Amino acid sequence: MTGPDWMVGASRPITKVLVANRGEIACRVFRACAELGISSVAVFSEADRGSMHMQMADEAVFLEGTELSETYLNIRAIIEAAESTGSDAIHPGYGFLSERSAFAEAVLSANLVWIGPPSHAIDEMGDKVRARRAMIEANVPVIPGEELPLDNPEDLVEELVRAATRVGYPLLLKASAGGGGKGMRVVREPRNLQREYAAASREATTAFGDGTVYVERLLEKSRHIEVQVLADSHGNVVHLFERECSIQRRHQKVVEEAPSPVLTPENRLAMGAAAVNAAKAVNYEGAGTVEFLMAEDGEFHFLEMNTRLQVEHPVTESISGVDLVVEQLRVAAGLPLEFTQDDLTIRGHAIEVRIYAEDPANNFLPATGPLVMFRPPEGPGIRLDTGVREGDEARIDFDPMLAKLIVHAPDRPSAIRRMKRACEDFIILGATTNLGFLTDIMNHDAYLSGATTTDFIDIHWPEGWVSTPPSDAVFAAAAAEHMGLARKAIAVEADEGRGSPYNPFLSLRRSFP
Repeated sequence: MTGPDWMVGASRPITKVLVANRGEIACRVFRACAELGISSVAVFSEADRGSMHMQMADEAVFLEGTELSETYLNIRAIIEAAESTGSDAIHPGYGFLSERSAFAEAVLSANLVWIGPPSHAIDEMGDKVRARRAMIEANVPVIPGEELPLDNPEDLVEELVRAATRVGYPLLLKASAGGGGKGMRVVREPRNLQREYAAASREATTAFGDGTVYVERLLEKSRHIEVQVLADSHGNVVHLFERECSIQRRHQKVVEEAPSPVLTPENRLAMGAAAVNAAKAVNYEGAGTVEFLMAEDGEFHFLEMNTRLQVEHPVTESISGVDLVVEQLRVAAGLPLEFTQDDLTIRGHAIEVRIYAEDPANNFLPATGPLVMFRPPEGPGIRLDTGVREGDEARIDFDPMLAKLIVHAPDRPSAIRRMKRACEDFIILGATTNLGFLTDIMNHDAYLSGATTTDFIDIHWPEGWVSTPPSDAVFAAAAAEHMGLARKAIAVEADEGRGSPYNPFLSLRRSFP
């Protein structure tokens, strides 16, 4: 089998990649494939017919069914799509099947290349209790905590009370198989312990099929800092520095930046070394992220490892100059990393914000509507990763994230100013978004000073966020163009015998911060 020049020496040549995902991450992988001269295949469900990711790929395969279990979570259907198109590799993106070891094994069993870590690493790091044990053995600092016995359910209540007493209040109850905040409960007083344990275990069982919960100390006023690692199949492991991901809502990240505004060179060196040791402990291959919580005193503790590409990977690419998707493809092809740790340096500062179709003024509830106008900002140091275009629909079938807006500048103050302008220049009409909220974060004194702890949003908007209406001049200018586009859409629908699916006046009003 032959391939592009960059694949000379590859033990597992890749010429066609199927992406088992959708939206912006599928588009991101397709771009990398095109740059490397690799053919690409998309899979799509009925909800994604005509979507951007479907049209970007060289080929597209329809996944029959209406439920996720029938489409993007259907291992058999995805393998069959790869085989029917002559694909020789599968990239899982993030979410969906990306951290399912059974999927990785199925890909390999079909004699396809798996663009991801070994299944044993997915399993070990996917179980938080097993991951804690592995990290302790590798001398990676972990948050103080205790497991609960699984062999004596009758003694569970007594063991729970004893473990909580040893760990100390306030504490966290966390699902072993958890993620995204599911199966997690904060307990501040002993009287709430049993009730919250039952709720966490019940939620974990529903979400992950595993109700195992362990006890961990709650590190308040902490920072969420993660380290990007890359490892090949030749024993080389490097880190690409850290990302600060502390600004979160319901345990979901909202703003990410690299590097962290508070790490000292000593912290950075120690945290990077710990991340590399974590990857080595499970014989990792490919791109992965080791997440830490850093306390007020500067001590950091292992939180978890994400065995996939992260949503926020662009900020690392910006400051390191390394294309992480390209490196994933190279590693999967059996090639060694082309650089060592000493070759990597931090270049400037990068910030990413996640743009959601949601209403921040209404408890961040998901919003829907047509993207009548979708005009991204332009200029030096501005990047947009998205899976939607003007004319598409913001729907609630999947994650409400419309795009990731990334800026890169020589330093943090410059990056903040660039992001503020980019958010203000981004025009989205027809669906409500969080752009106004993101702009307010960029303007906030606490963010400007780098005081970005995990409770940032709760502290500064305890009663919720309130929007500021646009000026009459801005509203009038936008309304004029909006109404022109709306009339065209209505005319087309009238010709086709359809009614207008939206009220242009309402969608315009809701679209502004």
